[in-house]
Amino acid sequence: YKLIAIVALLYTLFYNYTFFKYLVDVFEFRGINIVYDISVAINLFLFIFFCFTVLASKYTTKPFLIFTVMVSSFTTYFMNTYNIVIDDLMYQNVLQTNINESIDLFSFKLILYVLFLGVLPSIFIYRYKITYHSFKKELKNRLKIILIVLLLVGSTVLSFSGFYTSFFRGHKDLKYYANPTFWVYSVVRYYRKNYFSEDIVLKAMGEDAKIVEGDGVKKELIVLVVGEATRADHFSLNGYDRETNPLLAQEDIINFSQMSSCGTTTAVSVPCMFSIYGRGEYDYKKGISTENLLDVLGHTNDVSILWRDNNSDSKGVALRVEYQDYKEPHLNPVCDDECRDEGMIVGLDKYIEKNKDKDIFIVLHQMGNHGPSYYKRYTKEFERFTPVCQTNQVEECSDEELRNAYDNALLHTDSFLKDVIDFLKPYSNDYATAMVYMSDHGESLGENNLYLHGIPYFIAPDAQTHVASLVWFGDEMKKELDMVKIESLKDKPFSQDNLFHTILGLFEVDTKVYDEKLDMFGR
Repeated sequence: YKLIAIVALLYTLFYNYTFFKYLVDVFEFRGINIVYDISVAINLFLFIFFCFTVLASKYTTKPFLIFTVMVSSFTTYFMNTYNIVIDDLMYQNVLQTNINESIDLFSFKLILYVLFLGVLPSIFIYRYKITYHSFKKELKNRLKIILIVLLLVGSTVLSFSGFYTSFFRGHKDLKYYANPTFWVYSVVRYYRKNYFSEDIVLKAMGEDAKIVEGDGVKKELIVLVVGEATRADHFSLNGYDRETNPLLAQEDIINFSQMSSCGTTTAVSVPCMFSIYGRGEYDYKKGISTENLLDVLGHTNDVSILWRDNNSDSKGVALRVEYQDYKEPHLNPVCDDECRDEGMIVGLDKYIEKNKDKDIFIVLHQMGNHGPSYYKRYTKEFERFTPVCQTNQVEECSDEELRNAYDNALLHTDSFLKDVIDFLKPYSNDYATAMVYMSDHGESLGENNLYLHGIPYFIAPDAQTHVASLVWFGDEMKKELDMVKIESLKDKPFSQDNLFHTILGLFEVDTKVYDEKLDMFGR
């Protein structure tokens, strides 16, 4: 219990900077608030001590404490550096992160965190001599300690009942930053939701789907570009004070200025946008246990589907269709320091020729504005805004440097989307062509000391949920759609909930799962 008390004290003093920073932001460290803030620190210590005590045993105490301090050295770094919340959705994101994304987050500062908050405490814990008593005496001691802790916490809360009523009711988000209690809870919650329940059986969706086209109507050729971390308010098409869309501005596109994401991470937003479930219904388990948009299109037997990925992966969406990993240089012909999004366009003409007797749906999953190394996301020709933040330690850069790097990456996306449109134009005589662009989530760039993304949705800033989205139609597709109506909707609120039904509508798919009310371009 001495060891547990020492570790709990270490956690309170050295692993909870972000928690106390937000606490002091809410309850300024002056006057009576000084007493309140100190009482919170004491109760945090007692709560950590209580949790470790309950979980302690002769054979698990040291391994568990070592495991938690090692993991907490990482969580502390990311919370302190980027103000990231380590909840169950972030844990899911971590599990789906590939080696390239991990390298992007590597830094000397991270090494120092792991050394001083992970390795050294682990050595101390390992070498600490513990004397165990008989089972009866251990049980008696544990119950006595737990009772004392509960009495101390109870008396503190009752003494400041007014403060703690406000604390628990009005500032629930503070709990997200308590280390290690919240990330441990999140891990347990993740596995309980996704693995410790009934077996997952894939539920069929839209098996009745069929293409209904009139005589003389041409086949559809539609490219969906799934963007990465593109916030709407940095698109000049949405009124941003910098020209970040100079090439798209010259095209006949319709920009949807009020598009909301389903989540604040790729692991949530990408499968959600292809799912029939809206944001209010969607969860990870529903996503992996229900067929998605690609499956419904596949059930028609008239749509050829290809997913090309230059990001981490499809997050389970493309498991049952043709999938190509364009992070691999042997596939992507446009690679320098990293493989570029425009490489995904190369060779698509051969795929179209091979599938010319069918409708064609191509998904291109961008690397886009993936952070924190925004300066890596574009080549030198796009470095229009300077000086640039050239480190993954974005909190060390000035606001201007970080903004410049992010906006230069947007210029690269602008060029890529123009390339996709130029690729489709020659096919617009033979196909009803369209390009749909929708970013998965937004990105924080230091506002309120928040960086990257992944904040729980209900407290996430607009920067992480208000995403860029637009569409380009070829001449044949324009003939089939009510363009006046669509143009009038460009500033209306839409969300990724609309994508499933909108794509089905573009392909003229007749199925019970199609909802015309959710089709942005309803024919």
